[in-house]
Amino acid sequence: MNKYELALVVSAKLEDEERAATVEKVKAYIERFGGQITNVDDWGKKRLAYEIQKMKEAFYYFIQFDAEGTAPAEIESRVRIMDNVLRYLVVRQDA
Repeated sequence: MNKYELALVVSAKLEDEERAATVEKVKAYIERFGGQITNVDDWGKKRLAYEIQKMKEAFYYFIQFDAEGTAPAEIESRVRIMDNVLRYLVVRQDA
């Protein structure tokens, strides 16, 4: 099992319930592909470095998880098509 971190940038136009549902859906994808979530950091609403889809702010989440080497590609392929996710990135954490 490798340690990974998923950086997630979620649209600021969403209501609290929709935003929470989006994050829960991403967590479900991680668990579905054999990942074990170890930590979720909610950084809240932050200003973007540049406009994305005419938005200047978004909500940032960082999800740490343990998973096999094939899981990140599967997770990214599902997150890529989610409407409410503006940007995402899965990186492997060094030991």
